[in-house]
Amino acid sequence: MRTLKEVKVGDNCTVVKLHGEGATKRRIMDMGITKGVDIHVRKVAPLGDPMELNVRGYELSIRKADAEMIEVE
Repeated sequence: MRTLKEVKVGDNCTVVKLHGEGATKRRIMDMGITKGVDIHVRKVAPLGDPMELNVRGYELSIRKADAEMIEVE
């Protein structure tokens, strides 16, 4: 299992599954991260948190803790 947290800067990936439950999972889905969506990792902050992503044509920053809940291929 590979998570979004492990994807390197400049790489693309596709969401396979969302882990977690309740409000956290709902918040991730509300940001546009759902099964089958393509994600491009633009950059990571100097101290490693947060990550900046391109999702569905817009830029999104998420914490590494949330990125661990997103399984990708």
